Amino acid sequence: MKKNYLSYTMALTLQAVDNGYGYGFDIMAVTGLASGTVYPALRRLEDADFVASKWEKHSIAQNEQRPARKYYEVTKAGRTALMEAREKFRLLSQFEPLVTDRTVKQKG
Repeated sequence: MKKNYLSYTMALTLQAVDNGYGYGFDIMAVTGLASGTVYPALRRLEDADFVASKWEKHSIAQNEQRPARKYYEVTKAGRTALMEAREKFRLLSQFEPLVTDRTVKQKG
């Protein structure tokens, strides 16, 4: 895969991260994509330096009695790639996240 190539699925995933949906399950919920699609896309985006990831503090996850989440942020290169993807995939700019009862939490 060329480093700067984005499939529609990768672009949609990148768009979701750019919209503030920072971890896998939220990205799945907002895009409707399956885990077997989202997590490989996130890995490829990270390999291409379009997103950076960071694990949340263990204490936050422990307080909420769940596993720690890996949060993603769009990098400068990712923003450039996303702008190009919006030109290539015109419908991408019309993507509006599904309304969920989730709020984006601080990564801490």
